[in-house]
This record gives sequence, C-alpha cells and structure tokens, in this order.
Amino acid sequence: MALDARTPAAPLLADLLTLTADALPEVEALFTRAREALRSLVTVSGKVSAAALEEHQFAAHGLSWLATYVESLRQMRAWAGRLAEDGKFGAMEGLILQIAFGEYLNQIHGGIAMSQGEVARVQDLGLTLDAPGAAAAQLMAAGNSPAARMALVALMRDNHGRATFGASGLDDELEMIREQFRRFADEQVAPHAHGWHLRDELIPMEIIQALAEMGVFGLTIPEEFGGFGLSKASMVVVSEELSRGYIGVGSLATRSEIAAELILCGGTPEQKAQWLPKLASGEILPTAVFTEPNTGSDLGSLRTRAVRIEDGWEVTGNKTWITHAARTHVMTLLARTDPDTSDYRGLSMFLAEKVPGTDAEPFPTPGMTGGEIEVLGYRGMKEYELAFDGFKVDAANLLGGQPGQGFKQLMQTFESARIQTAARAIGVAQNALEVGMKYAEDRKQFGKPLIEFPRVAGKLAMMAVEIMVARQLTYFSAWQKDHDKRCDLEAGMAKLLGARVAWASADNALQIHGGNGFALEYQISRILCDARILNIFEGAAEIQAQVIARRLLD
Repeated sequence: MALDARTPAAPLLADLLTLTADALPEVEALFTRAREALRSLVTVSGKVSAAALEEHQFAAHGLSWLATYVESLRQMRAWAGRLAEDGKFGAMEGLILQIAFGEYLNQIHGGIAMSQGEVARVQDLGLTLDAPGAAAAQLMAAGNSPAARMALVALMRDNHGRATFGASGLDDELEMIREQFRRFADEQVAPHAHGWHLRDELIPMEIIQALAEMGVFGLTIPEEFGGFGLSKASMVVVSEELSRGYIGVGSLATRSEIAAELILCGGTPEQKAQWLPKLASGEILPTAVFTEPNTGSDLGSLRTRAVRIEDGWEVTGNKTWITHAARTHVMTLLARTDPDTSDYRGLSMFLAEKVPGTDAEPFPTPGMTGGEIEVLGYRGMKEYELAFDGFKVDAANLLGGQPGQGFKQLMQTFESARIQTAARAIGVAQNALEVGMKYAEDRKQFGKPLIEFPRVAGKLAMMAVEIMVARQLTYFSAWQKDHDKRCDLEAGMAKLLGARVAWASADNALQIHGGNGFALEYQISRILCDARILNIFEGAAEIQAQVIARRLLD
C-alpha cells in the first residue's frame, strides 16, 4: 500500500516500516557527502584547522544539525522496529513515525531550522541535492499531511493523560519507574509548581526529603556506596517525569549526579567512601561551581585561584550562575592551582565543604559571600553569584589527590550531564503538550473546541512527534552510556534537539492559549520561561553544535 495524504492512518505497520527503512540509506549517504565537503573546507596542511572551522561556522553547525536529524531518524526507525517485534506498533505509533520522517526529510532537503532565524541547508557546504529516492519522496509528499496530524490528535485525545503519546519502547522495569515518578509529580509537584515559580520560592525541603526517600539522589550510584546502581536510562526516565512536573524538581538530582560522577571517575577510594553514601541518601546536597563572569562556556580560561597553604588550600575569585548554592553542603569547585597556566591545564577540582545557609544568612561560611541573580524561570533552586576571599578547603578534599586534573575530571561528566539535560527538556516539552492540549479541549471558540481547528491540532501533533523523536535519541544516548560506549556525540545531539523541541513546544502551547498564555496566572507562561534556559545551560546551542561538528571530523 502506498502512502496517501488523503488517508490519514495509511500505511501502517509493514509498509511504513519498509518505506522508512528504505529512506535511511539516502540521508546517511547525504550526511557522508556533507561531512566530506566540510572537511575539505576546514582542513589545512592535513589537519582540521580551528580557525577555518570558525570561519565556516554556519556550515559546520549545519552539518551538526544534519547529523542530528539523520541519527534521530535512525533511532525512530529502530524504535518502530522494536515495537513491531513486540506487537506494540499500532496506529498512533505509525502516525508518529510517518509524520517524523515526512517532516525531517523535508527539512533535510529544504532547510533545517537551527533557531528561529537560522536555517541550515546542504547548499551551504557547496553541495547540490539529488532528487529524493522513491521511499523518501513518498514520505516527503504524504508523511506529514494535515490529515495525518488530525488523525494523530484524535488518537491522542483518546489516550489523554498517558505519560507519553505513543509507546515509549522501554522495558517493563523502566515503565514502572516512570509510573511511580509520574504519580509523584502529579500529586506532589505539579499542583504547587506555579506558586513556587510566581513567589520565586525555593523548592520545599519536604519535597527534597521525599525524593531522597525514593532514592532519586542515589539512583545511579553503585550499591556498594549506598545507591541503587541503576542505569542512566532510569535517571533519564526519572528526570523526564519530575521535570514534567517542574523543571526545578527534575533538576535537583542533576547536582548529585554530577558530583557523584566526578567522585566515581576521579576520586580517591577514601573520597568515594566518604562522600558517595551521603550523596546517595540525600544527607548532603551538592552544587556545581564552575562558571565565572566573562568566561561563559570557556571554562579553560577561568581565573579563580586556589593557593596551597599548610593544611589545605585557600580559594580566591568569583563564580556566577551557581544553581542551588545557598542550601547545599558541598561544592564541586573548579579553580586554578597552577598560576603559570592560562588554559585548561592547571585547573583542579575540589570537594569544598560549606555550611547550608538560611533565608536570613544564605552564605554563613567564612571566606565566601553571595547574592541572588533574579531570573525569568528555572527558579526553584535559585541562581547566585559567589565571591571567595581566602575560602579554606581541606587538603583531603582535592579531588583525586593530584592537582591539575580538574578539567579532565569535568569532561568525564559531560556525557551524563547532557543526557540528563535532554531528559529535562523532554519533560518540559511533554508538560507544554499536555497543558496545551487540555486548554485546546476545554476552550471553545466559534462553537467548537480549539483542538478541532486544524492548525491547533497540527501544533499539538508536531509537539507529540518531535517529543518522541527527542525521547528516542535521548534513550539511545543513555543506552550507549549504560553499555560503556562512547556517547559524547549522541548526548550532544540529544541535548541540542531536546532543547529546541522544548522551546518550540512551550511557544506553540502558549500560542494555543492566545492572550491567556501571556497572563502570569496561566502555568504555560512559566513553562515558556523554564524552556528557554535549556538552549543555554550545559552548553549553549551554538557551543554544542560546534563541539558536535568538531567531533564529526575526528
């Protein structure tokens, strides 16, 4: 059976699986041509030139997005294949797959939106596009049709309230974890999230204690250190569901995840024994203290210094954009221990202890002061500027016991951090979809619900499709990590795409609300603000695309 734009649910199952499988080699070949075209532009004397890569930055970032789309389609087809083998590939999943392929193939051939005003085209690399093959042409012509989008939304309405729209493809254990944390988010987080946001309040300690009792902070810490020893995929599911309730709650475990990974990868046996059980139980809360004013993503140029003294180290300098700094007990603090260096060499990581603050005195520890940075969203943990002046760190708290290893230790955490950020983005996007869909069903105009108007339904359908695309790319990244495979490329792609999907979903859900979406009393206004940060932290989209491009040329 051929795809027919007038037949919204056709084809399904075998025909669609065949079409999507047949379309993949074509885009994979296009990516290979594009990569070699970029390589020829940026290679000088047989090596990739950083200056040339910067000169051709638009083309390089376009290649990163092309690679992300190709990998996304590959993972969507793999997802569909697994579901088909398990007898779970139904009408909803078929529509999601055909719309995803139809839309992304059209964007690959016509231009990929890197941001609202930037479109990447393979012509930027000096390539000419061949006519799409038969399978791709069929999917491009009819995969993402108005009828298909309307049919998908009709099925979504029948399944409203599910954790996802369409089968996720996870195993039963992970789905049980999802359901547990979905219930927690619905009952304990979502009813209060908007109030916390509007009042700019810290997430109540009762929520943090409940999460600790559920094992969130020790989810991936090995059992020998008091954790559950579960997979990164489990952390993805937990982060996704908690962020669907409120990104601040979904991000609480990120601090512990980063700190634990730093200690697991770079800590001494004594440091692991001392710190990991306390992190796993939630007895201590950590914060990451890396970024400095005027350095942003250029961590290698930071200037906060740590000077060796008789019984340890003395830290002097300034940090900014430090999340959850006041209430925490320990800082993973990056500082320069070799004053003769000016790049990533000479940086060291410290497990710097501090006293948790109060509202009246947020930073009571001698040698450090701080002030809150007021922000649009992502408010539940608050952001701070910190100043250190003779701040003392015990000698035993130099991570790994050897100076000069800090940047290397930090790099080892980036895969997990970006996977988790992608998961948070999916949660925010899913929240936007569910809030937008409920409003579209409840709000009536011209005698019928908004959801029955094609452009409103189309927005909701594309949210569901792109969320599933980002979800499968993120799950694949976590799978790679869990199987000890290098996944910095996949994690970066998942973060890059997930952040864009979260922003688009929130923006479209607000548009569905019309003027009410611009009112602070409606939670979609918060979701929009929360979504915006995802394209900035853990590597801004431009930095992320640059890193992906450089990695593709390795």
